[in-house]
Parts: sequence; structure tokens; C-alpha cells
Amino acid sequence: MADPSGRLSESTARPAVGPLPPSGRPLPGAGSSRLDLLERLLAAEEARGCAEAAVSWLSDELGLPGLVCAGLAEDPLRLVRLASRGSRAKQFAIALDDPADPFLPVLGAELPVRFGRGGRNAPEAPFQRAPFVAFPLHGLAGGAPRPAGVLFVAEATRLGDAVASELQWMCRHLGRRLYQIWTGEQLRERERRVAREQRLLDGLLDAVPDPILLTDADGQVVLANPRAEELFAAGEAPREGRVQAVSRNSLLFSSALTQRVLAAGEQARRELLLVDPADGSDLLFELLSAPVAGEQEGKGSGVVSILRNVTDLRRATEEIEENYRRLRAAELDIRAERDRLNLIIRSVADPILVTDPAGAMVLVNEPAERLFTSSQRPDGEGAPTGTPGEGEARGQAERDNDAQLSSFVSTLFSAPPGQRWRGELTLTDPATGAAIPMEAISGRVLSEQGEVTAIVTILHDQSEARERARLYREVEAAKSELEGKVRAATAELVHQNELLRRQHIELEQASQLKSQFLANVSHEFRTPLNAILGYTSMLLQGVYGPLDGRQERGLRRVDSNAQHLLSIINDILDIAKIEAGRMPVRASEFELPELVGEILSELEPLVERSRLEIRRELADRLPPVHGDRQKIKQVILNLLTNALKFTPRGSVAIRVRLAGEEISVAVVDTGIGIAPSDHQKVFEDFRQVDSSPARPYGGTGLGLSICRRLATTIGGRIDLASELGRGSTFTFSFPQRWRREP
Repeated sequence: MADPSGRLSESTARPAVGPLPPSGRPLPGAGSSRLDLLERLLAAEEARGCAEAAVSWLSDELGLPGLVCAGLAEDPLRLVRLASRGSRAKQFAIALDDPADPFLPVLGAELPVRFGRGGRNAPEAPFQRAPFVAFPLHGLAGGAPRPAGVLFVAEATRLGDAVASELQWMCRHLGRRLYQIWTGEQLRERERRVAREQRLLDGLLDAVPDPILLTDADGQVVLANPRAEELFAAGEAPREGRVQAVSRNSLLFSSALTQRVLAAGEQARRELLLVDPADGSDLLFELLSAPVAGEQEGKGSGVVSILRNVTDLRRATEEIEENYRRLRAAELDIRAERDRLNLIIRSVADPILVTDPAGAMVLVNEPAERLFTSSQRPDGEGAPTGTPGEGEARGQAERDNDAQLSSFVSTLFSAPPGQRWRGELTLTDPATGAAIPMEAISGRVLSEQGEVTAIVTILHDQSEARERARLYREVEAAKSELEGKVRAATAELVHQNELLRRQHIELEQASQLKSQFLANVSHEFRTPLNAILGYTSMLLQGVYGPLDGRQERGLRRVDSNAQHLLSIINDILDIAKIEAGRMPVRASEFELPELVGEILSELEPLVERSRLEIRRELADRLPPVHGDRQKIKQVILNLLTNALKFTPRGSVAIRVRLAGEEISVAVVDTGIGIAPSDHQKVFEDFRQVDSSPARPYGGTGLGLSICRRLATTIGGRIDLASELGRGSTFTFSFPQRWRREP
């Protein structure tokens, strides 16, 4: 509030609002400068130019040291600096979103507001806690004042009466001009927004593939997208046929928009048949219409209609109905054909069964029913009689027969296409429980697309044929046995000694020739194989030019298989050298932990592929080993490779212990294990536990044999502890210091 002397009172916590001193006379020469200022304000088309003119006038004419003119901005509501003099706030902006903001009341104030010095709540902007006066800038709208901004004046010295009068005059005209510019910018922004929304609406209507129309209450088209114009507009140079088609479409469309649809006030859906103006073909549309509310509440002023082309959908529906009719006719033909097939099958004496690909019986004749489904027949039609126990035995026999037949038929799917599958089955007679040997012949029934639709199986009783064959075999066996005994008795005494001598010589020669042959062939194989590996490596390194992806993958497969073949040849050469006694022992001193680390580093790619956990358990303070480092490494490497190979999941551990003067290296895995009866077999040459062609694990069967021979060569041994399904433990024991035998 103003004190009795006419000056503004100071306030630190909150602004003091009060009148300025009464207006005195204007400053000398102020009349012409006021006119210049008004001309500059009117000439400015932007708020910043207008504010800059006012601030310059106040600074030049009134000599005010600090000025900041801030304009009102929306979204969000804030005061933004437009022009300033003597203020460091270059990016001056005040957010007005807080109701307790001290500048918010200034916008609605009628009188200037003074902000004094000091106080914790004194605002810092725009003169860094220096006292200042905030003059509200108002415009006029409908005769009422509207906020347009605030003029901040630094109060370095007390404002005199003449200066206050000039400030109030300038603020009045500046506020009105700022409000005019601000409202003009808002109007232009609204116009631009309406234009953007109109362009967006036009783009959306043009992008919709369905015809869209807006009609008024009289049925006249107000708005239509390009697709609707193709149906209802004749164009600039119309043809007679197009004009007629457009007229017919308009008539049909108008009749579809009934008063009932408009009165309902809800969306209506119906079918509408129109004509394509381009070629005169019929088009079936689904018409969706909905009234649009007008300016007066409760009254409709138009209808929005969307036409969805359902011509193809109707055509597809008709085709589906026609296909369904044909399907019904085909089912009748199939049923008649099946009746004829049943008549033929029931006239055959041998059991005949027709099953689907899943193994379910589709059709059986009477002999087959006695073997497979007699207990399931209703009473009075061959149903089984007797005690409940006999009925259970009969049902069990039929289930066993069905299981054997299903197993036999399933093998037909692995047979070559177009071939029958012939085999023998032993079925059980449900009535007597006797075994019946059967010859089964199965064939596939294929569809036009080559898919299996059914399997036909014919069973033929082989009891009499087997009995005759058994008698014939007994006679032939007796005859052969008698002849054999006679020949054996006459030849055994003559050739026994000579046979034994020759066998001994041949065995020695065969053993020597085998070792020599393996050594020679392996050596001859290794020379070209090394050449293959060398040239493959040069190709992969790009010596002969760059490779594409497929060539590189092919060469890497060649290199991998050649490496595998080279390892097999090396195993064969090791066997030959050991048998020939040409495997010398080269003893040296080395650290066993270092050797184990080297082996695990070489096996790192194999460990990553197998995704197994490998553990290393070494005893503390292991002494240096004096022995053949290469042979010890080869044995441990082969044992670890075998463990990783035959362990599908779990872990592999290598344990090194010192027992007196002997070192033991145990390789423990959680793999498939080895039965006790096969413990010796795995150490034989070219032998594996599973030697079938379809075994899941490959190999030549030389790895463990070479390991045992190498262990024996350096004075060691290999022990095996394993059970089937519980993993294996191979323990390689050898002396800490190797001593050559005398």
C-alpha cells in the first residue's frame, strides 16, 4: 500500500499492492516522444518488436536502468521475456502453474505491485533479489480488461511522479497492443489447425477403399470420397452408358436411405445392388448408414453411408454351397462303393482288415472279427458265452492280436512307396487260446495326392504249411547229420595234424602281414591326406583367391573329415608300431598340472559343443614326473575324449593323486556307463560295446586299445569301474619315475 507521502511501501515476504503517486505533468518533450512510441507500437507486427520499442523508449526517454517486458504465453501458462534492458536474465521465463506463485496475482491486478529486498521468499527473477515494481499489461476484449503480460522495472531509485505517470500511460497502450497481437496469433493458429485437420480428413477419406458419402436431410450428397464419385458422379466428359449407370445408382441409393433408418437414430445395415459405371457389371455392396446430429440438439441433419463391396464374398458363398452339394453327392457314391466292397470282403475265407493311418480298424470281414472283435459283438450275434473269466481271457487275446497287427502295419510306413509288406505273425485264437501262425500281406491305399488313406491287410493261416516244413526240415537235418558224421569220422584222423600245423603257420604269417599291411597302407594314406589338409588350409586362408560362403563351408567340412581320417590313420600306425615293437619310450621331466592344463585347453572346443561341466581335481604339491610326456598326454587325452563323447549330460572330472611312487589319473563321467560283462571287450582292437551299424556313437574301436598298450609300454596300467547307466571311471596309473627294464 502507498504511504501518506505517496510512495510505494516495501514488502519482503509478499508484494505490496498500492497506487502510484498521482499523475503529474508529463516530462518535457514527452508529447512528441509519445507519438513516436505509438507509431512504433502500431507498426510492430510481432510481440517482441512491440516490446522492444516500448523498452527502448523507457530506457532512452525516462532513463530507467533495469527493464524486462514479459508476454503471456499458453500451453503451459507462463511469462516469457520479450525485451529487456539492464537484466542478466537472457532466458527469462516464469511458469505460472503454481497457485502460490507470487507473480500470478500481478496478471489480474489493476495497480502495480512492488517487490521489496530481502526475505527468504523474495523472488529472484528478474533482477536477482533487487527490489522492483511489476506493472500489469492489460488489453481490452468486450470492454473488459484481459491480461497480456507484465513490465518489470528495477527500482534502483524511487520512481518520481512524472516517471510513474509516463509508465502508466505506456503500460496502458503497450498492453492493448500486445493483446491485439496475441489474439491475432491465436486466431491464425486456430485457422492453421483447422486447415491441417481438414487436409487430414480429406486424406483419410481418399485413402479408404470403400465408398463413403455424407448426405443432407433432403438426400443430397454433401461429401463423397473418390471411390464414391466413381459410382455416383458422371465425370467431366460422361458417356451415355456411364450417365445411365450413375443415375440408376443414385436412385437405388436414395431409395435405400428410408425415413425409417433416419427416424431410428441408429446405424442400419442392408445389402445394395449397384452397377459398375466402368463396365456395366453388377456390384453387391453392404450399406452401413448412420444419422449425424445437426446443430439443433435432437434433430438429424444428414446421414453418413459406407458401402462395403461384398461381391466376391457372395460369389465365394455360392461356390462353397456348390462344393458342398458336390461333396454330398460324392459321399453317396463312396457309401455305395463301400457297400460293394463289404460284400466282396465278407465272401473271402481269409481274414481281411482295413485300417486307417492311425491304426484304427475301419472294415473287417467275419474271419477277422473272430480274431480281433468277437468279444465286442452284441448279444445274440455271435457274442461270447461262458464264465466271466473266459470272457476276460478272450478279450486279452484280442488285444494281443490287435497289438501285433498294429506293430506289423506300422513298419509299412518305412517301406519304399508302391511296395507291399510281407511278414509273419503269431496270433492267438480267442476261442481256444491256441497260437495261430499267420502270413500277413499289407498294402497302402493312396489318394490322388499320394497320401495314405487306408491300409489293407490279408492274413493267411500257416499252420499246415509250417507243419509240413517242420517235418521236411527234420528229415533233412537227420540226413545231413548222418552224412556229416561219416565224413567227419573219415577225414578227422587224416588231416588233423596237418590242419593244426598249417593253421599255426598261417596265423603267424597273417599277424605279420596284417601289421605290415596296416603300416604300409596307413603311411600311403597319410601322405596324400597331408597334401589334402595343406591345400585345404591354403584355400581357406585365401591363398588362391576369396571364397564365398558355400565354398568356405564345404572346404571346412573337407578339412574336418580329413582331420578325423588322419587321427584314425595315426591310431592304426600306433597299433602297428606297438605290435612290431617299434614304439620307443622318450623319457623327460615335466610338471603334470601343466600337462593337464594343456590337454583341457586343446579340448576346449569339444567341451563347448558338448555343454558339459568339466572339473579338475589335482592333489597339492605334485612332484615332477619323469616319463614319456607324449604317451602320457595321449592316454589322458583319449580318456577325456571318450568321457565327453559318451556323456550326453552331467559332468566330467579329472582327478590326479599321488600314492607312494605311483601317480593315478582318474577320468570320471556321468555318461551311459558300461556293463561289467563288457569291461574287457572295450580294450580289444576294433571292438565296441555296441557294434551295430545303427549305433549312436561313432569310432573305430582303437582308442582304449591304444591307451592300454601305451600304458603297458611305460610301465603303467588302466583300470575300469563302471555300471550301465551310472557313468564310468577310467584310472590311469603309472610310476612317477620311469625305469627302463633290463
